[in-house]
Amino acid sequence: MRGPKEALLSIALLCALVSIGYAQAPASTITPRTVSNFVTVTDQHGAPVGSLNKENFHLIEDGKEQKISVFDKESALPLSIILEVDTSLSTKKDLPLELASARHFAHTILRPIDALSVFQFSEIVDEVVPFTADVKTIDRGIDRIHNGAATALYDAICLGSQALDRRRGRKVMVVITDGGDTVSKYDYRDAVRSAQEAEAIVYSIIVVPVEASAGRDTGGEHALIQLSEDTGGKYYYANSLPQLDGAFRQISDELRTQYLLAYYPSQRFSDTEFRRIQVTLHGVTDVADFRVRHRTGYYSSRPSE
Repeated sequence: MRGPKEALLSIALLCALVSIGYAQAPASTITPRTVSNFVTVTDQHGAPVGSLNKENFHLIEDGKEQKISVFDKESALPLSIILEVDTSLSTKKDLPLELASARHFAHTILRPIDALSVFQFSEIVDEVVPFTADVKTIDRGIDRIHNGAATALYDAICLGSQALDRRRGRKVMVVITDGGDTVSKYDYRDAVRSAQEAEAIVYSIIVVPVEASAGRDTGGEHALIQLSEDTGGKYYYANSLPQLDGAFRQISDELRTQYLLAYYPSQRFSDTEFRRIQVTLHGVTDVADFRVRHRTGYYSSRPSE
């Protein structure tokens, strides 16, 4: 029987092996990280559905079914929101309406455990309000927003994603813009990857004052639409205050009726760093009338790793 001294030495040795052994340990012994996926379900009218249970969801990663380890409705996790406002010259006419609607959204959505940050972007990206739950601070920051010249949309998405990456809980980015990008250092692929790595759900509110405008950037609009869909968010078109308010109201409703599906990835057979996720519904009447939205996947490593 070993004495106390030998027992302490054994414990110390075990700790040392644990601290360095993962590099040599077989892959099957390494505990994988938990993957969290926030899912929104809407009916045929676009209204959020909040009455589903764990048994109604079927989750697949890279073609292999995964066991849902954590399931929650309208997660109590803190909500971090970045509100990004396009202040380029092309939005000058509509900016007051956008700010009025954004201010109302902040007052409606925030709980004491939540936090919202406001970014403005034109040729530069500027954090006007750091993360806070104080609506008076947010109001004062929104009042300071002013117009610029060009549009660094992808830079704004990348920098906003970096800020969200440091947050815990649910992470959301709401972008109000006319869809164009003229001066960004980052490109579309950078924006998509940064949002996915931050696990940010991107909602795009595309402001189109004149539907048939010859200067309309449809390519930029389509990029925003795809970005929203890839991150589990949604896009909206708006050309008036009621439509802006309606978009913000729908975003607020969805964020209050999301489902959290978390799982430990099983053994992986794919060599790609991007892991694709698919969520479907089962045991639901008229399932074809429901739409399931979630991020399309996640990166198993970062560029620096």
